[in-house]
Amino acid sequence: MAGFGIFDIAGSAMAAQSVRLNTVASNMANADAVTGDPATTYRALHPVFHASRPDASGNAGVSIAGVVESTAEPQRRYQPGHPAADAEGYVYAPNVDVVEQMVDMISASRSYQNSVEVLSTTKDLMLRTLELGK
Repeated sequence: MAGFGIFDIAGSAMAAQSVRLNTVASNMANADAVTGDPATTYRALHPVFHASRPDASGNAGVSIAGVVESTAEPQRRYQPGHPAADAEGYVYAPNVDVVEQMVDMISASRSYQNSVEVLSTTKDLMLRTLELGK
């Protein structure tokens, strides 16, 4: 039946935004984690999405191509009294912008809500169409 593809599209969009929310949560949870070695410092995660065109059966949607680490250098802070400081007195913190992460979280949350609304509206329209035949 035509019209069921919308459920696949909205469902894939919801799954993609869920991954996006999880990466934001991980980034925010580790935003204040410091280490004495820049190589072991937490790197922000970013999901990479891929929009798929309709295939032979008409299925389309969004897929997660992967989750990549940021290439941004960690912040170097001089804190000689910190227990994790290196020999020169520096600690290294992730280069995670908490404000940017909050904006990303709000955007992902609203996109998720929009997909829920699409599903709900489609369901209501299908039910009303069935009622026409009564």
